[in-house]
Amino acid sequence: MRTLLARPISRQILTFGVVGVINTSTYYGLYLFFLTLLPYLGAHVLAFLISMAGSFFLNARFTYRTRPTLRKFLLFPLTNATSFLVTTAGVYVIVEVLHAGSRPAPLFASAAAIPVTFVVSRRIMLPKVEAEVEAEVETGAA
Repeated sequence: MRTLLARPISRQILTFGVVGVINTSTYYGLYLFFLTLLPYLGAHVLAFLISMAGSFFLNARFTYRTRPTLRKFLLFPLTNATSFLVTTAGVYVIVEVLHAGSRPAPLFASAAAIPVTFVVSRRIMLPKVEAEVEAEVETGAA
C-alpha cells in the first residue's frame, strides 16, 4: 500500500538527481578552474566545499521545499562527509593507483556516494518526515 510519504520521496529522488547533475557540473567546472592554480587534491577540496554550499540551497528550495535555516546549513556538511571521503579516496585511487588522469577522476569517483548522500540529506532537511516514516515502519503501517 502506498502512503502519502511515498509520492514525495519519488519526486524528491528525481529532483535530487537533477540538483546533483547541476551540482556535479558546477563542481567539475570549479575543479578544472582550480586545477590550473592548485594540485589536484587542493582543487578537489576547494571545488567540493563551494559546490556543497550551492547544493544546500538548491536542495532546500527544490528537492525538499523547506526553508533553509542556519541549523540545517550547519548540519548539511554531514550529508557530504561520506561523499567527500568516498570521492577523495576515489580520486586518489584513480589518479595515483590506476594512473587514469586527474581530469576525469572526480566524475568517476562521485557516483558511488549518491545514494548515501540522499538518505542523509533527507534526514537533515526533513527530520519530522523521517521520524514519521520510522514510526510507520515500526508500527507496520508502511
